Amino acid sequence: MAVIGIGAENSNDEVTQYQMGRYVSSNEAVWRIFSFPIHERHPSVVHLAVHLENGQRVYFTAQNAVQRAAQPPSTTLTSFFETCQNDDFAKRLLYSEMPKYYTWNQSSRRFIRRKQGKPVPGYTDVYSTDAIGRIYSVHPSNDECFYLRLLLVNVRGPTSFQQLRTVDGELCGSYREACQRLQLLENDAHWDQTLNDAVISSHAHQIRTLFSIIISTCFPSNPIDLWIKYKDYMCDDILYQIRNRMGNPNIQISEEIYNEALISIEDMCLIMSNKLLIQLGLTAPNRPMLLTKSCIEKNCMISTL
Repeated sequence: MAVIGIGAENSNDEVTQYQMGRYVSSNEAVWRIFSFPIHERHPSVVHLAVHLENGQRVYFTAQNAVQRAAQPPSTTLTSFFETCQNDDFAKRLLYSEMPKYYTWNQSSRRFIRRKQGKPVPGYTDVYSTDAIGRIYSVHPSNDECFYLRLLLVNVRGPTSFQQLRTVDGELCGSYREACQRLQLLENDAHWDQTLNDAVISSHAHQIRTLFSIIISTCFPSNPIDLWIKYKDYMCDDILYQIRNRMGNPNIQISEEIYNEALISIEDMCLIMSNKLLIQLGLTAPNRPMLLTKSCIEKNCMISTL
């Protein structure tokens, strides 16, 4: 029997074609009738946010912008702090261990203890599963957030951003300082050795360039110590030029000369990483401070006394 149909030209209904052309085997039919799971992922993976204080991403509309700005929604990180404040068991956990014992409720945006799983010995109403918590990665160039993440990986049960960077009862000025005091950062011995080798055979400008590369791309844990140790070597050419210009070999290195070297280093860092020295752990140079003739003469008089 022939069946003739009239339809639109070039009609391409992929959904209808799939429904008419698919084949469901008897095995798949029985599997679906008994509501067995079609696919499964094990173990479950929960992604955990990482951000600085008041630095979480907030979505808003024109109607709720003011309300969202005043009361931003909770994240997994802020909820972790809140849970550690109110739950004694949570105080013994790392941030990445939370999904093992708690579920993240997307509607209420808070962690809730699991009701199923393997009971945890010594605790009532606490169950564990094989769930894995994955903290989002942070590039070292985003330094404070990077060190915040490093603390979250190592510090158990923090109750706030301030408590996270508190070491031995003292509030540190930055997350980087807290990491240093907790000895979570590797030492700078290899960068120290690199600069020590460079001062033997390299020009001052080359040493400044090497130092700029190290602090811009290698992220030493304490760049200020490297600067203090090798700053005289980085200023040799500047001092030599000033002595020749003034015709006075008695001029000594001063803060103004150090400042000129820092300006040169910062200019190179801006080209390499688009970052100022203060963002890389060093003191910001004073750009309005110029090596004027009167300044040099004053330094010369002091050095000859």
